[in-house]
Amino acid sequence: MKRVFLDNAATTPISPSIISMMSDMMANHFANPSSSHYFGRESKNIVEQSRKKIAKLINTSPGSIFFTSGGTESDNMAIQCSIANLGISHAITSKLSHHAVLYPLEEFESKGLVKLSYVNTDKNGVVSLDHLDELLSINDRTFVSIMHANNEIGTIQDIKKIGDICFKYDAVFHSDTVQTVGHYNFNLQELNIHFLAASAHKFHGPKGIGFIYISDDIEIKPLMLGGSQERNMRPGTENIYGIAALAMAMEEAYSNLEKDIIYIKSIKSYMIEKIKLEIPGSIFYANSEKMEESLYTVLTVSFPETEKSEMFLFNLDIMGIACSGGSACASGVSKGSHVLNEIISNAKRPGVRFSFSKHNTTEEIDYTVSKIKSLYSK
Repeated sequence: MKRVFLDNAATTPISPSIISMMSDMMANHFANPSSSHYFGRESKNIVEQSRKKIAKLINTSPGSIFFTSGGTESDNMAIQCSIANLGISHAITSKLSHHAVLYPLEEFESKGLVKLSYVNTDKNGVVSLDHLDELLSINDRTFVSIMHANNEIGTIQDIKKIGDICFKYDAVFHSDTVQTVGHYNFNLQELNIHFLAASAHKFHGPKGIGFIYISDDIEIKPLMLGGSQERNMRPGTENIYGIAALAMAMEEAYSNLEKDIIYIKSIKSYMIEKIKLEIPGSIFYANSEKMEESLYTVLTVSFPETEKSEMFLFNLDIMGIACSGGSACASGVSKGSHVLNEIISNAKRPGVRFSFSKHNTTEEIDYTVSKIKSLYSK
């Protein structure tokens, strides 16, 4: 049976060149980077060279890059350390944020440690800059967390403008950039941002490795205790294979970025046109069909109701098509998408998220749309 993977916002397939590199490293570079002997120094060099490569790609200093297990840990580190160390009494986020941001902030609010405000968003999930400015102007020092691009509907926020507003009020600004690092260019010298999170498996690297950017303008204490690794910021023996793979995945992503963007946009555009032609009545949620106003890797669609609507994703899976109904992190949760519930007042029709990579083809889109169309045939 033909199988089509259109769930790249959840994870991407690992690049064959990275698999080969990691296999070689596991066989030949096994030492603990904290060891002072030759083998340890060799491993330490791999870690530091990887840090330098990543820093160069996003135009920052190597000292501002700290390796973590991925986006969730990076988000939690930014939130928990800021509230504990930076005199934060107020926090702002959007109700469309990832649960890695919402849950810790809600926990801090429930304990009375911060007052939590939600910035207004429009029907497409775009943050109101005027409301953000207003919230910052009437509260004490604030931690602001706004994700760069939403993982479910693809809405992109202007983090340059958000950062400038935060700077005006001396607010601490964190952005979950898990869906955009490796897919968009970053120049951290041009952004007023204190924390940025990334995860390798979103751009053809392995799972379980990512990084947090921490601005030199602030100083926090570590989230965990137990060792001096990562310049005392993140204890635990370094995942040297993952770190090297993260750096290699970023290098591969940015060396081919312009070509890959053009190609992936063509795949997304092709699917939009096929759906419009073959399945009338379909709705594209938020700005996901507008290429310049949303993630070019994500398309969120609401298809017309069918007798099989409750089993829609299950039926597609049976047909060999992998997509999702929202965030992969929320699979198994029966409440539906908190993102769609927020932007759509009466969301009877579920959203189906298709997300693309450079490996997808127009033939796969033809197959997918034909199978979706078949669910409407008697």
